[in-house]
Amino acid sequence: MSIEVNNITKLYKNQKALNDVSFKVNNAEIVGFLGPNGAGKSTMMKILTTYIAPSNGTAAVNGFNVNTERKNVQSSVGYLPEHNPLYTDLYVREYLNFNANVYGTSKSRINEVIELTGLTPEAHKKIGQLSKGYRQRVGLANALLHNPDVLILDEPTTGLDPNQLVDIRNLIKTIGKEKTVFLSTHIMQEVEAMCDRVIIINKGEIVADKYLKDLRAGQDQVVMVEFDYRVEDAFLLKLPKVSAVKNTHGFIYEITFSTNDDMRSHVFDFAHDNELKILQLNQKNASLETLFRELTQRS
Repeated sequence: MSIEVNNITKLYKNQKALNDVSFKVNNAEIVGFLGPNGAGKSTMMKILTTYIAPSNGTAAVNGFNVNTERKNVQSSVGYLPEHNPLYTDLYVREYLNFNANVYGTSKSRINEVIELTGLTPEAHKKIGQLSKGYRQRVGLANALLHNPDVLILDEPTTGLDPNQLVDIRNLIKTIGKEKTVFLSTHIMQEVEAMCDRVIIINKGEIVADKYLKDLRAGQDQVVMVEFDYRVEDAFLLKLPKVSAVKNTHGFIYEITFSTNDDMRSHVFDFAHDNELKILQLNQKNASLETLFRELTQRS
């Protein structure tokens, strides 16, 4: 078991940020920790990384207790906080070299994480010269530097443009093939694009814990696509097994298919045949959206 949380409560004076929270995360699983702003996501992340201690309850990462075995937990975890703390006056390699010394990690690992996170073309620059997307890559590279078994990512895609979003999503999915990834977000599309399972928290309490495949079972498939040009609904309705098309705003469309089969390849082929560029292409889980809305809008 990579992460095990048992009856965690966290109090800030008289306010309960977390209330008797329990869950488990298996090895090599990508789990989305989903909830509205202020639900307790970041507090849970800080407890799992030993940054703060719980008021009550226990938690373990890789079998190490977050209260009594802090050093072992820190060695097992790679952490990317919501506000990525970087030394912007340092060069990328200089920054990673500094942290390699802190971790006692081999310098050869620096080249490995630069290549893994796609930083090679920017590695000679100062961090302050990088785009937000590349700064996130630096944060991920640093989190991976000591080769941890568990990655804990707090809002890893906040503020990224559509192209940067796709790059970081693909990177996290690649990492998740070998490591456990526990990521927080309040954006359901991020969970759809990256995760195997979703845990929903609201007002400090776990209100749902579901595998996405179970939520998708038996429902129509909704594909959200953004083109670089407006497309008439009538053309999209000619795609196989389409039951509805909705232009939500701009050049973004929601296409509903009456099948569980992944139809994104058909949308891609449509764009190619009509010389359109796809800016984003995701499956949208209507059941997840409904579940989230129902559970987080309750008083």
